[in-house]
Amino acid sequence: MSKTEDFLTAQEEQEIVEAIQEAELNTSGELRVHLEKTAKGDATNRALEVFHHLKMDNTKLQNAVLIYVAVEDKSFVIYGDEGINKAVENDFWDCTKDIMQAHFKKGDFKQGLIDGILRSGDRLKKYFPYQSDDINELSDEISKG
Repeated sequence: MSKTEDFLTAQEEQEIVEAIQEAELNTSGELRVHLEKTAKGDATNRALEVFHHLKMDNTKLQNAVLIYVAVEDKSFVIYGDEGINKAVENDFWDCTKDIMQAHFKKGDFKQGLIDGILRSGDRLKKYFPYQSDDINELSDEISKG
């Protein structure tokens, strides 16, 4: 795919948003997906910029997760906020990345994102369980750059 707009269909985007909503029922953590054409350099640095731009660093427990995808670069980053990184083991995201990458290599981007989102929510519930007074601090919509 050459354009970010063509990366996912509207139906696939809706299914991803529903996966975010489902994942957030397990955890007080906040999940977002951001798509853009290219990172214009290092994808991890760009993911950090997007994380701050989307104000994901303003959650109460610092437990937001960004799944950043640079479509044309064929790269993605799972970026967790400070609260998560202080609580989890160093290889916390590795199995989630592996699952996503296996789908991506087959061209199944929607399923890769959905599985990554659901796995993230499931893994985060151990450290940041859903609370009855939990509020959705961030939009569940896919952002695009």
